[in-house]
Amino acid sequence: TINPWDVMLCVSGTAIACENAIVVAIICYSPTLRTPMFVLVGSLATADLLAGLGLILNFVFQYVIRSETVSLLTVGFLVASFTASVSSLLAITVDRYLSLYNALTYYSERTVLCIHTMLVGTWGVSLCLGLLPVLGWNCLHDRSACSVVRPLTKSNVTLLSASFFLIFIIMLHLYIEICKIVCRHAHQIALQQHFLTASHYVATKKGVSTLAIILGTFGASWLPFAIYCVVGDPNYPSVYTYATLLPATYNSMINPIIYAYRNQEIQRSIWVLFCGCFQSKVSFRSRSPSDV
Repeated sequence: TINPWDVMLCVSGTAIACENAIVVAIICYSPTLRTPMFVLVGSLATADLLAGLGLILNFVFQYVIRSETVSLLTVGFLVASFTASVSSLLAITVDRYLSLYNALTYYSERTVLCIHTMLVGTWGVSLCLGLLPVLGWNCLHDRSACSVVRPLTKSNVTLLSASFFLIFIIMLHLYIEICKIVCRHAHQIALQQHFLTASHYVATKKGVSTLAIILGTFGASWLPFAIYCVVGDPNYPSVYTYATLLPATYNSMINPIIYAYRNQEIQRSIWVLFCGCFQSKVSFRSRSPSDV
């Protein structure tokens, strides 16, 4: 019998794969989208695309090809993909912080080196974590060691949850610092003009609100699943695992909307890619890397 939760995960994976495939295609198609910001957005879209494909493959192999080896490979693939997605979000946060904190030297070769280092670290760590179940860190031969996510062990999901909590705390700290910098810039402009104009107030409020939405969406998607992985028991009904895992997948569905489709350059590239032409009467404003 097909589990309805597995169907919902497969549908979610299909939507994730389609959304992020468009972003990856646009970034690869457009030579102008080669800045550090878009490279990181491309990394995030690639990770989410792989996560969506992983959810689809997990459904296919679960009901078509029943094999322990295939199960381990699928779980490892999902762990690596979602880890790369979360790590790419951290890299984007660091990039936004650097674009504000070191605005004058942001476009230097040092920044490019930093971005490439973060990408290598992101995908290297994700690949290592994804290989752990395949290399033997699983509970196929010891059911008592299983976690709420079979065939991962309790210690494995604890490591993954601890890594998520660390990333979330770092992102929270960086976004607080970004808010301070934005408010400080608005205050400096106000001092220069002897008053805080309505436009500056609106822009500052909008920036802080957007940061709150980004962090709130990330936390609301992943925190329930990460917490349940730590406190949950494998003897609990599997519906609890599904009920916390499904919202976590929604983060990969929301990411392209927040980080890609809202960007004016990507909107223009979408127009060119799908319409074959660009109407000059449509006005687009290029955003800086620090725009949120």
